[in-house]
Amino acid sequence: MNDKKFVTDSGIEIKRVYDQHNREKESPGEFPFTRGVHSDMYRSKLWTMRQYAGFSTAEESNQRYHYLLKQGVMGLSVAFDLPTQIGYDSDHALAEGEVGKVGVAISSIEDMRTLFHAIKLEDVSTSMTINSTGFILLALYIAVAKEQGADLSKLSGTIQNDILKEYAARGTYIYPPKPSMRIITDIFEYCNQSVPKWNTISISGYHIREAGSTAVQEIAFTLSNGKAYCKAAIEKGLNINEFGKRLSFFFNAHNNFFEEVAKFRAARRMWAKITTELGATDSRAQMLRFHTQTGGSTLTAQQPQNNIVRVSLQALSAVLGGTQSLHTNGFDEALNLPTAEAAKLALRTQQVIGYESGVTDSVDPLAGSYFVEALTDEMEAEAWKYIAHIDKMGGAVSAIEQGFMQQEIARASYDYQKNIESGEKIIVGVNKFTEQETKHDSAFKIDDSIRKKQSEQLAKLRANRSHTKFETCIEAIAQAAKDGSNLMPPVIEAVENNCTLGEIADTLRKVFGEYKG
Repeated sequence: MNDKKFVTDSGIEIKRVYDQHNREKESPGEFPFTRGVHSDMYRSKLWTMRQYAGFSTAEESNQRYHYLLKQGVMGLSVAFDLPTQIGYDSDHALAEGEVGKVGVAISSIEDMRTLFHAIKLEDVSTSMTINSTGFILLALYIAVAKEQGADLSKLSGTIQNDILKEYAARGTYIYPPKPSMRIITDIFEYCNQSVPKWNTISISGYHIREAGSTAVQEIAFTLSNGKAYCKAAIEKGLNINEFGKRLSFFFNAHNNFFEEVAKFRAARRMWAKITTELGATDSRAQMLRFHTQTGGSTLTAQQPQNNIVRVSLQALSAVLGGTQSLHTNGFDEALNLPTAEAAKLALRTQQVIGYESGVTDSVDPLAGSYFVEALTDEMEAEAWKYIAHIDKMGGAVSAIEQGFMQQEIARASYDYQKNIESGEKIIVGVNKFTEQETKHDSAFKIDDSIRKKQSEQLAKLRANRSHTKFETCIEAIAQAAKDGSNLMPPVIEAVENNCTLGEIADTLRKVFGEYKG
């Protein structure tokens, strides 16, 4: 008998055999939702198949969106470039070299009109991966929808809007934590009244995992952040049974297959308990609904076609774990932005799972597996330990301010990389089964000249707008920031009157200050 110790990537020991498991019978669609948030799950409707896309100019991204819609995607998912993410227009000095590189450049309502040209916003679900400037991008989206004559009560989609994980793992923050939390609760309040189908936040474990956390840390830190958002909204006087229905989550799907399935199941059960303790009585406010993206950090530049297999297994874990929507990465993304062909193959991966594999025919098909049920319990128990520690520190905001989450993620990342370099953790094509690599020339490059084009468009917009109206709108935003009134109405009016993203962000920089970390 092999005496070697086997563990998951979170360090949970795997027994040689699992032959018993005691649990009360749970049904899909019922509290605590371990087995899924819907009673029929994919027997009634498949998950939303999204493909994350955005690059270069709004025109080029719009062409990719039309291509993806023709290929069968069910919802759009927008990536923004770094200047847009941290509140700088394309012509700002700090934007040089970054315009359009990791996402689409959006500085004004003109860009947003172009991005969604000939796409009826009332008929499509749009997810926007944006945080510190999420309120401005949402305002731009609403403004364009209004121009299209859309019924705002029918608009559906999500803004990520999860600033806490930016402090802990990713770094695209602008303002200090407290005013940032205030902006988020303003969005909750506004959307609850005016855009009721919009998911106001996607509380993200994805970037926590990409920064190097374990699966246990991913759910523990993400749910702690979610708890902090709920408490902030409750303190503002909002009803968790209302805003809780519009919360969603965003998780990573990594390589350790059964650990990922157990992670998703444990997260649902834990969130049901957390929201109940915070006062939620409506089952829809207790449900953890989530989007999944396959693991970007798992993609390898070496033997990139191996990534097709990795993405397939990761996508399958998300489906067996009960995801509500899914993005599959292109196999070439360790080398460049995904080509159209790679994006199509990634979408086809989801379609084969959904329409050919048969795994959707039964609700929660792995339920009752001694191994899966035991691993779900162990994942939950380990995550609760982290949450209890964070609660003792005063909650997620305090834990981030004290550097706790950052230090834990850094430690886990170091341990994981050390195991790869020692060969204890095998990555096919990287530290085992390697080949002499041929040089890969990036198949998809962004032309740096787009910054010049964007700058010219911005200069024209500023020259042609009403200066008086601009000043009035900017002052209204500053006043709302100072007196505590909801920021969304003046921001929407500002973008409708051609105030730019950078100008609005700078106005709030003057009031709130900048967070230096």
